[in-house]
Amino acid sequence: MATKTTLNAKNLEALGTQRLAELLIEISMGSAANKRKLRMELAGSHSSEEVAREVRKRLGSIARARTVISWRRVKSTKADLETQRKTIVETVAPDDPGEGFELIWQFLALGEPIFDRTDDASGALLASFHQACSDAGIIASGSGIDPDILADRVLAAVQNNGHGQFDPFIPAMAPALGTQGLDRLKSLLVQWLNEPDESARESIGTTSPRHDRHDETTVRIALQAIADATGDVDAYIGEQPEKTRRIPAIAAEIARRLLSAGRAEEALQALDGAEITGSPDREIEWQLARAETLETLGRTEEAQADRWRWFEQSLSDIHLRAFLKRLPDFDDMDAEERAFAYAQTSPDVHQALAFFLRWPALTQAARLVTTRTAELNGDLYELMTSAAEMLAPHHPLAATLILRSMIDFSLDHGKASRYKHAARHLATAQALSPHILDQGTLKSHDAYVATLKRLHANKRGFWKHVA
Repeated sequence: MATKTTLNAKNLEALGTQRLAELLIEISMGSAANKRKLRMELAGSHSSEEVAREVRKRLGSIARARTVISWRRVKSTKADLETQRKTIVETVAPDDPGEGFELIWQFLALGEPIFDRTDDASGALLASFHQACSDAGIIASGSGIDPDILADRVLAAVQNNGHGQFDPFIPAMAPALGTQGLDRLKSLLVQWLNEPDESARESIGTTSPRHDRHDETTVRIALQAIADATGDVDAYIGEQPEKTRRIPAIAAEIARRLLSAGRAEEALQALDGAEITGSPDREIEWQLARAETLETLGRTEEAQADRWRWFEQSLSDIHLRAFLKRLPDFDDMDAEERAFAYAQTSPDVHQALAFFLRWPALTQAARLVTTRTAELNGDLYELMTSAAEMLAPHHPLAATLILRSMIDFSLDHGKASRYKHAARHLATAQALSPHILDQGTLKSHDAYVATLKRLHANKRGFWKHVA
């Protein structure tokens, strides 16, 4: 049962409005974000018009800012943007769709100035703008904006998509554009591409660049999006240059659209026209599309044979799951055992280990590690760290072997930047040691540490981290 000091709405109400107001003022001191939120709430208590005014003012302030947004400030910037976006969507737009659309447009215009002064490696800020594209489509549908005017504005966005902030814009705006707006947008795009000397078009706070190869790509992608929005498969294909259609990933995109249109034979032709290099990891989308196409054509056995062959080439759990899913009961269990046996003898022990971890088949992973220890590459720290963490609870021997492979690599190759991590791996191995019931030929932890001291006594950067 909650006590009287538990932070919840009921207990806070007991403080009274005056005390709560004082506390809010106190809490907001030194926090610009909290102050803005309080001002927004105050504006909302009057009217959506007041809220819109506050949002417009804040968006203008963000647009004028010139301070570099370091990685430390990305989180707070994201929170600020989300506050403005949600306020537009949840408060302004429902009461006044027209005003909501203008504000979400002003929000989207922040993309260029924000991305010009930040390196958002996480993609957090970009996600806010992609969501705003979806919001803009919904708001536009309810705003009654003229489709021709909307097409002009969408073109402006497409022309100023330097950071990918408008990538999902055309699909999002398609319902609001309708047939009339999409036709006009298509016409404007073609006109823009065919008039390279046309003076820059006024757009979202900037001007369009002169036409170059980038513009051609931009128009082509936009026309493909329009083709998708109108369900015109042939138009989508027509916007793909002949050479591009031979790229496996593009062939897969074309095939999926043809399949959706009930044109499976043409889908297979598109797939078989691709230039396959034999690199399964880069061609998995092509492989999946081809198997789906073969099944649609009733060529199930051929599709299954391909899936097994591709599994053997790449140890892809995706292909194996698809293969097993189509087998009768009990046959799938035998096939799974056959797949595990194949993976155990794979030439690439690390590819096999990654497969067993993804499945997951941890007993198989432990067996692989203990039987092929000499092949482990401790330099693959991302895979090895993940494997050790997953195996440690029930397979401490295998986890220890993996940890030692990383420790040995770091010390043998003098990887000073990894010494701290190696020391942590050593501590983990020590904690696992009592849980290894059958060490076999594995050196005891103390003997292993003694060997490290003999071979690497001068690696002070490592030993200073060892407890």
